[in-house]
Amino acid sequence: MTRAGAAGGGFAAGLAQSLPIVMGYLPIAFAFGIAARGIGLSGSEAVALSVIIYSGGAQFVALALIGSGAPFLVSALTLIGMGLRHLLYGPTLMRHAGPAPGRRLAWAWAWGLTDEVFATALGALARGRKFTEPYMLGLGVGAYGAWVAGTAAGALAGDGALAGYPAIEAGLGFMLTALFLALLLSILSRAQLPVLAVASAATVAVTLLWSGTAGILAGMLAGAAAGLLPRVRGGGNAA
Repeated sequence: MTRAGAAGGGFAAGLAQSLPIVMGYLPIAFAFGIAARGIGLSGSEAVALSVIIYSGGAQFVALALIGSGAPFLVSALTLIGMGLRHLLYGPTLMRHAGPAPGRRLAWAWAWGLTDEVFATALGALARGRKFTEPYMLGLGVGAYGAWVAGTAAGALAGDGALAGYPAIEAGLGFMLTALFLALLLSILSRAQLPVLAVASAATVAVTLLWSGTAGILAGMLAGAAAGLLPRVRGGGNAA
């Protein structure tokens, strides 16, 4: 453990580390608030979606499903499917943190494990930062607050706020993906390239053969399986 990693692992440090996520979340959430108003949701309904669901990709899909009049069961199953990847984040993070850290407040900080928060926390551990629950709470609170605040601002601005800026409106849709990719690339190592290749190939193949949602699920499952294989083989050799 480096001196920098061992120190500054509290709530304030996590809040400070959330700044890049905050800067990425605010404009995307603003666009979501505008889009929600555009399909006829009230400002309070738009904010409620961000407070309760708190998943950018799932929330934009929810708007498409609501706008198209999709049946409730189809909408619910689609959103649940998109959120399945989050079940892997907590165990993966704790495996990298080691056996020592407590889990007393896991019910609170686990709620904030979005793609970007997970990538930031994993990167911090890779750089030698000590895992602490206050740090995770600070990281999550900063990101969550930015997402809800951005949604509220967009809902208040109302439908058509970006109508005069089509380039900005189009770019906002890619910002969430770009932010996650930037965080992912910052912690990528050569050993992880095969896993990334397997996940990417599965995602592209199933997307072309079936649908984008199925492709995302296939990529998550294929990547998780590929990531476990070396550990299974290593565990067998150790035994």
